[in-house]
Amino acid sequence: MNDTNILEVNGVSRVFRRGGMFSRNTLTAVDNVSFSIDDRPQVFSVVGESGTGKTTLARMILRLVEPSSGEIRLLGKPVNGKDRIDNFAFRRLVQPIFQNPFEAFSAYLPVSTYLRRTALNLKVARNDREADEAADQALRSVGLGLDRVAGKYIRQFSGGELQRISVARALIPDPKLIVADEPVSMVDASMRMNIVNLFRQIVEEKGVSFIYITHDLSTAYYLSDHVSIMNTGRVIEQGLPSDILDNPSQDYTRELMGAIPTIGARWTELEEIDRRYPTGDRATTESAARHQTTS
Repeated sequence: MNDTNILEVNGVSRVFRRGGMFSRNTLTAVDNVSFSIDDRPQVFSVVGESGTGKTTLARMILRLVEPSSGEIRLLGKPVNGKDRIDNFAFRRLVQPIFQNPFEAFSAYLPVSTYLRRTALNLKVARNDREADEAADQALRSVGLGLDRVAGKYIRQFSGGELQRISVARALIPDPKLIVADEPVSMVDASMRMNIVNLFRQIVEEKGVSFIYITHDLSTAYYLSDHVSIMNTGRVIEQGLPSDILDNPSQDYTRELMGAIPTIGARWTELEEIDRRYPTGDRATTESAARHQTTS
């Protein structure tokens, strides 16, 4: 084991039993998956269509589902099992961002209440005043501020704004790793690249790493430092985004690429959206430059 790695996933599988506890009918959602994320801040993307096991993998990393076999380690310490890292330390180190921002907050409480509770429960703040300061700092990191959020309910925000608030909430404990499961799939198209660019900005300015779970190979290519392709519960190829896109070894990866009419045209579209809908912060495009194709 390498204690300097942020995360190690070693031979992890998850088998679900279908048809009751005595049924022999099973489904292997994740099958012997291994990878590691070193201590350099980065975006590690897991790409696959619905049903390929990527969300189950994310839920195991977030300790929401127990692996059937294998091991997950965070900073050298087990995430699951008898000697696992305690829950408080885990929540300080790993934070989630889920697909639907409207399900991340109750419709009956102001979203600022959740930000304050996060700061207090994770002992980032000792009182409400310090909690509001922590919330304001996190919100300003995503181009908002407590003055624009305090006292408002989810119905008063767009999907893009609410996902930014979800990102701010995840940043409050200063985590090492954020697991983002399809975080832009339910955001308006005009705002998706703002969120994607925000992730890269956070990586570079905050030193936080992301696991980016997506079905969209184009945004993974644009954003990522490393890409793993999943199909039928297994990682079928992984490596640098440019290597995989320029020379895919698997038919499934070529099928995912085929869903993008032309990589070059899609990149022009993404960058045009980025220009037309600036975040108000520095829109980072260094990742796109690193991975740009010549097509």
